[in-house]
Amino acid sequence: MELAQYQIILVNLDPTIGSEIKKTRPCVIISPDEMNKYMRTVMIAPMTTKSRPYPTRVKVKHKKETGWIVIDQLRTIDKQRIVKILGKLTPSEIDNTKRIIRETLVD
Repeated sequence: MELAQYQIILVNLDPTIGSEIKKTRPCVIISPDEMNKYMRTVMIAPMTTKSRPYPTRVKVKHKKETGWIVIDQLRTIDKQRIVKILGKLTPSEIDNTKRIIRETLVD
């Protein structure tokens, strides 16, 4: 399975602890392609349909359903957790995701 940055993938996030987002759900690959190609792990941001417009969330539309990329719950997962590839963000969603990552993580 060839993985690329900003693809939407279905991931089994369990087991989790406390307030971590759980269950099998769509996630966005955040790690760059150079890492995705050679490492056995990928950095992801989970997606949810139940959210409010927090400053660390990116509103997206996937398969006619509105959802949110949860930048405040970034995590690294083993590729074995990936169930399948679902699609890819649009160019404007990618731009918004990059902007929110910068605003959240860069001084």
